[in-house]
Parts: sequence; structure tokens; C-alpha cells
Amino acid sequence: MTTADAIQIYAVYIKATPEAIWEAITKPEWSQQYGYGGLVDYDLRAGGAFRTRADDAMKEYPGVPDVIVDGEVIESDPPKKLVQTWRMLMDADNVEGFTTLTYEIVQSSRPGVAKLTVTHDLTNAPGVAQMVAGRHEPEGAGGGWNEVLSGMKTLLETGQPMVNWG
Repeated sequence: MTTADAIQIYAVYIKATPEAIWEAITKPEWSQQYGYGGLVDYDLRAGGAFRTRADDAMKEYPGVPDVIVDGEVIESDPPKKLVQTWRMLMDADNVEGFTTLTYEIVQSSRPGVAKLTVTHDLTNAPGVAQMVAGRHEPEGAGGGWNEVLSGMKTLLETGQPMVNWG
């Protein structure tokens, strides 16, 4: 695995407040509307549990578990920084170890615009690294973090999901 695959960094400017971006990351009513969907559940304190549960649309696919991603909160500083462990559980036969995911949100110099930087350390998860980099998009697996962040940006800026899952 290359260094670029092991530690992936994505940044996006969003016409929204840091607080709105924080809510979009940590609240299930937002998370089900962008990226791959799913209902996030955070206990936003150090040592708190993190889970993403399959929503009804996901449950229509055979073999999708109830909890599709799990982990633990390492650091929570609303609305600036969230550090957590993150483990993909979608394919029970190919579960890799926990990775580290960091969200950093800063107000930009442009009024009404904030910058979201996502750093995903996938050092011990080469399969997940390929997936979140979007390398399996031609096979229908989605565009990884680029798709997730584009969806969040679109939702926050327009009030409408980028993709209609229904």
C-alpha cells in the first residue's frame, strides 16, 4: 500500500457555519441524506461509542448488517475537531482493523464559508483504503470520501441531497 493510500486527506470548502457542518457529521437526520446514507450514533466524549446503522434503504440489500461502521470517539471539540476510530463492517468476511478518522472544521476567511478537512489513517486496512479512495467506483461501490464530502456540501448548501436514494 502506498503512503497516499495509507493516509488520505480530503478538504472541502462549504458555504455553511462550522456548527452546521458538525451537525451534518454527527446527527443521523443529516447522515442519512448524503454519501452512502446510514444513521450515525455518537457518544461525543472521549471513549464514547460510535456506530453507523444501516437505514431502511440499505437493509434492502442482502447481507447488510445492522451496524455497518463502528468505532470509538478519541477527541471531541465541537464544532472544531472530532477524532475517532472507524471500522467498516459491511462485508463480514473481510473486516479489517480499526482506522483513525479526523474531522477538522475551521471558519475560512470568506464570510459564511468553512473548511472541512478529513484525514483518514488507513495504515492497517488496505482494502478499506481502496474503497474510501473511490477506486471501486467503476464496479458500483461509490466514490469514497470524495462522494461523501460532495454530498454533504451539496446538502448543506442547497438543502437537497445530491443523490436521491429512494
